Amino acid sequence: MKFLPMLADDLQSDFITKTFPIIRIVLFCIIIACAITMIITVLMQSNDTEGTSSNVITGSQESYYSQNKSSSRDGKLKKITIIMACVMLVCVILYMITKLING
Repeated sequence: MKFLPMLADDLQSDFITKTFPIIRIVLFCIIIACAITMIITVLMQSNDTEGTSSNVITGSQESYYSQNKSSSRDGKLKKITIIMACVMLVCVILYMITKLING
């Protein structure tokens, strides 16, 4: 009877030792891909030198372009940047959890 719990522990530890390194490699590749995508999307965004900061000082109203900015190219690039940052955060957390469990 004592052999069954030991057998289950051996199978579980064998599963962890074989699969966690593969999972970490996949997570690391996803992190690298997200980082490269974030770099490209941030570089493609336009500068906001005459954006909201100057509107606060001058008191000017929002234009049609700034109201519909989310459907423009810069809005899409900002959404992609935010999504990539969230995916990267989740992958880093999962990577660290697998590193702590497997050691």
